[in-house]
Amino acid sequence: MPVRPSSGSPPNHVAIIMDGNGRWARQRGLPRIEGHRRGGEATRRIIRACRDLDIRFLTLFAFSAENWKRPREEIDGLMNLLERFLKSESPRLIKLGIRVRLIGDLSPLPASIRERLDAVVAATREFDRWNLVVALNYGSLNEVSRAARAYAEAVLAGAEDPAACSWETFRNYFFTADIPDPDLVIRTSGEYRLSNFLMLQSAYAELYFTPVLWPDFSGDHLAEAVEDYKRRERRYGSTGEPSGNGAARPSMMKAASEGVALALTPRP
Repeated sequence: MPVRPSSGSPPNHVAIIMDGNGRWARQRGLPRIEGHRRGGEATRRIIRACRDLDIRFLTLFAFSAENWKRPREEIDGLMNLLERFLKSESPRLIKLGIRVRLIGDLSPLPASIRERLDAVVAATREFDRWNLVVALNYGSLNEVSRAARAYAEAVLAGAEDPAACSWETFRNYFFTADIPDPDLVIRTSGEYRLSNFLMLQSAYAELYFTPVLWPDFSGDHLAEAVEDYKRRERRYGSTGEPSGNGAARPSMMKAASEGVALALTPRP
């Protein structure tokens, strides 16, 4: 069914929790790794669809910090698929003018994958229209802990004043410091949770949950999510404040930064 265009503004940043590869494979009596392989094909489709829709930032939750708990065979298969994906898609991303950015702790990844990641990041650094942000070994709780430690070190070094701590200051220590917060977060497979993904950054994002499993997710499904987003009114906690970056500061973000500042303020 064709999507009827709405008059609202499209999202600048879409973040996607790509869920359902395992269930897709199980429903078809296939190995889980085949579901991940087909999920890679969906990833290719959606990267191109975002560019066609002129969505400036696309963040994909590719591998969470909790995914290391999966069976070793599945992890090895995922790493192999990731390396093959980078090998095949890097030239295409360069040709399309898409900048690749990374968030997460990359140190546990295999050296060969880190080398390919470094290469595509370097090769696309000058592009500024479309951005693909890949979350690898990423977890929001780990990100906050890491940011708090880095901020504390800056305070001890005299580079920061805890009394002046704000969300704008604290977010500079996040993986996403130079990336705008997501406007729309999509989760496939019918699950209704963020699963430790961009939790502070998504404080005022619009959430869209679809029962479609990731390997089946298409450009049409993405367009439906975008049209749904465009029909919503983003109030940022007010009764009718227009949308836009910085329209209001989420209280959750304010509480996080103030908590860090309080912990670092010397007691008499």
